[in-house]
Amino acid sequence: MWVVWVTPSWFGFGRIKVSLIMSETRRRFYRAPLSNNAEASDSSHGASVSKVRVFVRRNKRAKGMTVGLQEKDHLPLTQDQKKFCLPEIEDFAYSGANESTQCRKSEMSSDVTPVENEVACPTPGGEPPTHWEKMLEGIQKMRCSADAPVDTMGCEKAGDTLPPKERRFAVLVSSLLSSQTKDHVTHGAIQRLLQNDLLTADAINNADEETIKKLIYPVGFYTRKATNLKKIANICLMKYDGDIPSSIEQLLSLPGIGPKMAHLVMNVGWDNVQGICVDTHVHRICNRLGWVSRLGTKQKTLTPEETREALQRWLPKEEWVPINPLLVGFGQTICTPLRPRCGECGINELCPSAFKEASNSSPPSKSRKSGLNKKLQQN
Repeated sequence: MWVVWVTPSWFGFGRIKVSLIMSETRRRFYRAPLSNNAEASDSSHGASVSKVRVFVRRNKRAKGMTVGLQEKDHLPLTQDQKKFCLPEIEDFAYSGANESTQCRKSEMSSDVTPVENEVACPTPGGEPPTHWEKMLEGIQKMRCSADAPVDTMGCEKAGDTLPPKERRFAVLVSSLLSSQTKDHVTHGAIQRLLQNDLLTADAINNADEETIKKLIYPVGFYTRKATNLKKIANICLMKYDGDIPSSIEQLLSLPGIGPKMAHLVMNVGWDNVQGICVDTHVHRICNRLGWVSRLGTKQKTLTPEETREALQRWLPKEEWVPINPLLVGFGQTICTPLRPRCGECGINELCPSAFKEASNSSPPSKSRKSGLNKKLQQN
């Protein structure tokens, strides 16, 4: 027979209460509620722990926070809330256009009109700049003498006496060599290659790279261009039977060929106008005339490719081919990169950049400065 001695309930309860308060205030956490079985067992001893209340100081909430915030976090979001909530981190991972952006496209389709990729044709909504026709006529009058280097030594003049297949390859080679190089230097390199019978894909593929370097020197980056010429010749032989690619995408896949070169080759070699050929002269002059701007803004375009896209939005397609030699020659003779001759320009009254960059006075050199300083010291 077992004998159980029970201390007075008030004393035991007091000890339990004190001990619980001390432990809870130190640890700062709440005791989990006991199960029904535990309450029944404790109540038989006369000391129900579940009825013991412990008062612990909680951290103060920031002002403006509601008590029901945690409950609201678990509620499902409405359609309006989903549109403006931050995306989940998984949404930033690329998993294909059909998976990662499908749900967001469906939500935005009702409110936002999607922007389509620009194609090689004038955009219907493109507004032409003011007085652009008068400017174009004025430039054509100034260029009627055809005294610019591009008129006789441009890339389109390369191999003009050769058969169509050989001429297309010559135009491609000339376009590659023209990058960062003046027209007369490019023209000289093409003539040397032609004189040595190295202006076909088969001839360049069989030639030594050192020989090609010597013949195209001093074009810019002649070492890299000689390497690219060998690669292009091999590709043309293996894939196109010695001819050149007939699409913009295929031309851009060739080493060293950019958008400006690809459009030039398509226009001249294949007589297929896919876009405007924009080089540094066309890019500079179009920004000076105020003909182009970045999409949705009035800021100047930053790259020739941006200029091409902006120009194609409003310029009639019949002007896409002649605009390149017209503006290139204008930039070589009058609207030069440094100190443009605005006084000789026939459209300076219409040009928004007239006389803003022109300056007849050049900064004095160091030797001139030193001479002036000596005279001042002697006086």
